[in-house]
Parts: sequence; C-alpha cells; structure tokens
Amino acid sequence: MTDPRPIETWLTDMDGVLVHEEAPIPGAPEFVEALKDSGRRFMVLTNNSIYTPRDLRARLLKSGIDVPEEAIWTSALATAQFLLDQRPRGTAYVVGESGLTTALHEIGYVMTDREPDYVVLGETRTYSFEAITRAIRLIEAGARFIATNPDASGPSQQGTLPATGSVAALITTATGRSPYYVGKPNPLMMRSALNRLEAHSETTVMIGDRMDTDVVSGIEAGLRTVLVLTGSTRPDQVETFPYRPTRVVDSIAELVDLVADRSPQVGVSED
Repeated sequence: MTDPRPIETWLTDMDGVLVHEEAPIPGAPEFVEALKDSGRRFMVLTNNSIYTPRDLRARLLKSGIDVPEEAIWTSALATAQFLLDQRPRGTAYVVGESGLTTALHEIGYVMTDREPDYVVLGETRTYSFEAITRAIRLIEAGARFIATNPDASGPSQQGTLPATGSVAALITTATGRSPYYVGKPNPLMMRSALNRLEAHSETTVMIGDRMDTDVVSGIEAGLRTVLVLTGSTRPDQVETFPYRPTRVVDSIAELVDLVADRSPQVGVSED
C-alpha cells in the first residue's frame, strides 16, 4: 500500500483475536487498554448473535479485557440496522437468542409468526425442530429469509457446534430459498460499524483471525487488514487465498506498540 493515511480507527474480531472461549489471548488486555489510552475510536466485531453487547462486555471483563458496551458490534446489531434501513417498523419471525431479539425490539420490530415480513435466523444453542419447521413454512408462504451470519460451526469446550450457516443450509434445502447473510464476510457489517463510529475506511484497520471472513470483508470494505495467527487460519493457509492481508502477525500482542504510538505517521505496512 502506497503512503497509507494515518490510522484513526481500529476494528477487531473477538474470538481468536482477543479470547479463546473464556481465556484471554496474551496481549489482548494490553491492546484494548492501549486503544483506550490512545483516544482512537475502536470497535470489537463478532458474528456471534447470541449475546447482547452488555452480555459480551461482562464475558470479556471476566477474561480481564475491559471493552465498553458501546464498542461492541454484533451480527445481530448489524442485522437490525440492515432491516431498519430496508423496512422500518417491520415484522419478523425470529429463530435466535436474546442478542438478536433485543436488537430487533430496539429498532421497533414486532416479533410474530403471522405473515411476517422476514424470517430472521440467528445462532442459538437450542435449535428447535418446531421453530425451524415454522420458519420453513413461513418462507414458503412468502417471508423474506435473512440470517445473521454464514458460520457453519462454532467452538465450545466440548467441541464443534453447528451454527447459523448449518441451520440456514437445512432451511435452504427444504425451501429452495437462500438467505441474505448480513454478518462477515459481508462487508456490510464493516460498513455499518464504520458508520456507527463515523469513521472512514481509508483510515481504519481490521484485525481478524480468519482469511475467509475477517480479512476478505475488510478488503472489500476498503480497509487495511491484519491477520493474527492465534485463531482459525494457519500460517501455511495464507498463501492459498487469492487475496492477502496488509500484514500478518503472530498475535495481537505485536500491535500494542503500534496503537500506543501517537505519531501521525502510524501505519500498517505489508509483510
């Protein structure tokens, strides 16, 4: 990248970058504190639609990472913003948890299973066959199909769990209708976060652990990108993708000094 503009705003993924489940990744608490001390705007992004920002703040605090509630942007919030822009005061049948239902209530949406404008699918740890069947029938009857994110699986202490993308695939197979995914890798989620921060893509960096979601959505939104090797993408996989991050680092600990540097020439250079 030639003569990049100084970094004014930081976006970062959560799982695989700041934490593994409940365990903080070394350097993550220091990175967040450096962001707050620098006065630069930042936001933590997650495709997880189960929890509200308040819930996620509490979970991060238990890991020793102090992120303000207003600095957390979830796929549920991005989905709510998208629906507000598309169809204000609409109705939806929701398959998901409080993170999603709360976000939709806050924009004035009505939750109903009677001729809803949308079926909105989010992540939940207790998928109900009855609820999925109802969603299928409503989509067949004409409801528009929205999903918070395409992640097919997610981690847990017991092992892999099916996530939103897997259930969406089931509904798509039954109905022949594919959902519109709002969360990463859709750059719409990045742009909604930038709008919330009143930030510009040319002065923003996105940090993530996945080439196929964090990095590609950052690139498509016009951001500089940093891949950390503490999550999903392994070092040997980076060169297999047709696009590259601006920079690759072992962990977020390597970025603490970069954030702390208040020089107007702070930039991210390509490795």
